[in-house]
Amino acid sequence: MQRKAVRQVLPGIAMLSTLVAGLAGCSSGSGVGTTSDAKAGGNAGTVAQPGKYRSLPSPCKAVDGKRVRTMLPAAEELTDQQRDQLYAGAADASYDGDRNVGCRWSAQTPEGTRLLSVGFERVVSYDRTAASDDDKAKQVYVRRLTDAHLPFPGVVTSPSPSPSPSSSAPAATPSAPPASPPAASGSPSGSPSGSPSPSPSPSAPVELGSRVLQGLGDDSYLEDKLSAAGATAAQSRTVRIVFRTSNVIVTVEYSVQPSLPGTVPSSGETQDRTRQLAQALVDRFDE
Repeated sequence: MQRKAVRQVLPGIAMLSTLVAGLAGCSSGSGVGTTSDAKAGGNAGTVAQPGKYRSLPSPCKAVDGKRVRTMLPAAEELTDQQRDQLYAGAADASYDGDRNVGCRWSAQTPEGTRLLSVGFERVVSYDRTAASDDDKAKQVYVRRLTDAHLPFPGVVTSPSPSPSPSSSAPAATPSAPPASPPAASGSPSGSPSGSPSPSPSPSAPVELGSRVLQGLGDDSYLEDKLSAAGATAAQSRTVRIVFRTSNVIVTVEYSVQPSLPGTVPSSGETQDRTRQLAQALVDRFDE
């Protein structure tokens, strides 16, 4: 009888010991809220924060109306309703207003045609453990910069080696002829008589060209393209500015085509107006 009682007590003690061990294992974790997501022997990857901008403004309303009127003068014969419609702009078709939107304006006068467009693209990284939204936007910007055949900021081309002092000037030889006598009175010193040195034409347009910009958003560049001259059509100039602000890439494009053949739109004026609009959009995103 005594041995039988002992055999009945021993299984109960074994079960109680198993329960105590299980409770100890559960309490040895980090406490309340512990989940099974963490893998044994490893740490969860660092996830970058989302980009600064979670949505995009309406492109047709983001551009200041006074600035649009300056860049796109309307024909005098337009009615007030037609002017309002012109300056309201036409929104581009978009299937995702939080990712890619744009707006376009056009104006035609007897002096010429002018076109304006703005586009906003919000870049999102689908794997923020590998790259943040800003990093992904930087990659998109660099790809466009490369397509524009412009150098990446910071890349310095090696200058051609300067000639050594011994080779900078030809050595004088004893057989060299004597110096020519001074020019006759009335001709400029140092220039042959009757052949004055040419001077640049004051009416030649100044071409500023495409280049990387500084101080406009986080990154920016400018493209300036002039169409080929035609017998009956005037040359058109198109200036495009692309800049990045955090995870948003903005494109501003302004095109001017005069009516009279042979008239070349000013590079400085067209670029200046485009850059002023781009700066206003930078300020708009910083608000």
